[in-house]
Amino acid sequence: MRSDKVFEALHTLQNRYLLCQIASKATRKFHKPNTRIQDTTNDVLNRISDNERDNVMADPINVNEKQRQAA
Repeated sequence: MRSDKVFEALHTLQNRYLLCQIASKATRKFHKPNTRIQDTTNDVLNRISDNERDNVMADPINVNEKQRQAA
């Protein structure tokens, strides 16, 4: 159930507002066309709950530069 995934993700980010902000931004970035948004959201919550707080909060500056070069 998604509520279980949210509670697991809250162990990484204890601020619920911050969790919602990060999960929504990550869902928009990771979503692939022709897939269900619910599956993408569940995947994002799993990724957040599996990582450490420092990894989740890291600023992906280098990732954006690589995406610009590829485009």
